Amino acid sequence: MPAKRPTTLGELRSMGFEVLPIREEMRRNLMRKLADGEDLLPGIVGYEDTVIPQLENAILAGQDIILLGERGQGKTRIIRSLTGLLDEWTPVLDLVEIPENPFAPISAQGRALIAEHGDATPIRWAHRDERYGEKLATPDITIADLIGEVDPIRIAEGRYLSDELALSYGLVPRTNRGIFAINELPDLAERIQVGLLNVMEERDVQIRGHRVRLPLDVFIVATANPEDYTNRGRIITPLKDRYGAQIRTHYPETVEQEIRVMEQEYSRLDMGEYRVHVPGFMKEILAELTRLARESPDVSQRSGVSVRASVANYETVLANALRRAIRTGEQDVVPRICDLPFALASMLGKVEFEAFEEGREPRILARLLEQAISEVFRRRVNLERLDDVVEAFGEGLAVEIGESMPSSAYSDVLLKVTGLTEAVTQLVPEGNSAVRASACELILEGLHLNKLLNKDSVAGQATYRGS
Repeated sequence: MPAKRPTTLGELRSMGFEVLPIREEMRRNLMRKLADGEDLLPGIVGYEDTVIPQLENAILAGQDIILLGERGQGKTRIIRSLTGLLDEWTPVLDLVEIPENPFAPISAQGRALIAEHGDATPIRWAHRDERYGEKLATPDITIADLIGEVDPIRIAEGRYLSDELALSYGLVPRTNRGIFAINELPDLAERIQVGLLNVMEERDVQIRGHRVRLPLDVFIVATANPEDYTNRGRIITPLKDRYGAQIRTHYPETVEQEIRVMEQEYSRLDMGEYRVHVPGFMKEILAELTRLARESPDVSQRSGVSVRASVANYETVLANALRRAIRTGEQDVVPRICDLPFALASMLGKVEFEAFEEGREPRILARLLEQAISEVFRRRVNLERLDDVVEAFGEGLAVEIGESMPSSAYSDVLLKVTGLTEAVTQLVPEGNSAVRASACELILEGLHLNKLLNKDSVAGQATYRGS
């Protein structure tokens, strides 16, 4: 943008300013980012080798895009991030209904303004954030919402129905010179989908039988669930054909990627004087729980299991750890195995189940949680090195732990069970008492899930004894 912004068409023309079509503008800025090694989608995890290259190709080719994916795969965030490919500021005509290129107005209002004022025509500078429009597709959307409608007030003022100035434009024309996104495209009624055809191909619009030549300069993107888009026939074929690139999104492909998303997206609340530390194995368990849910036949895979499930579960176990620290007077907020059942309440609202009798859903999630703990235990702990611990319990030993116990109480547990201190040290070599308490719970629960210890649970308290 020039150091001193021109305020009239004449000033803009005299400085030789060039206004590029939206696709060329995005393409040029993407080429610069690629040459400079900048990230196209900062903050988007796990798409570096899959989605992002396809997205870059589509933009370089100037194609409209549809993103296919289940909920919680970052589709809307990707689309909103595309505004980073727009120039930070761009000139548009002032005092007109839709944003227009000052050098090539497309509406009767814009042409009339320039005809009247010439080089004195006022312009304003639009920030890239203004150049983004978004609409969630719902069955009640009308053509008037997206394209426009004859304005009865303007007719009452004396304009004719055939007069373009009698029209009031909808969301798509009002996003001229920008990016327009339609979320959940198949939910649009078919007659509304038909209305988008000319906008995307011929770049004109029809309003109540009036064919208005309006060569919109809009980059169209959309999102859809693959189940709706490909199998149910809820999108008309000609509209599918208009999209140049169909890009499939996906969930994080590894536990490490899921953890990165959790750490990036969870709400960081002010903990005051409390110190927060989440052991790596606790993060792994939460990520593993989500991964297992995405593979479970008891969970609807058509809807998917959003990364928001991992984030919400992470926030929940942190909250329970904070609640315990407050009650026990400790300063360290460290989640334990005993905090994980509280995450099931947050996860129940994030997944859909296949048809079952009422009340079975919590049991399904509890089983998946046990499987997640077992998987992480096997990755983190060498079971063969716990023979001394198992033998100690085999001699009649029993220990009690619980969600409300302070970390200091676990020191007695470690002293009581032969070999447990060494096992905890191997798992968390430099952990404080709260971290060691968390590691102690993982080892005891892992032995139980591997059928080497028995466990009795009552009201947040657990007693482990020999099998």
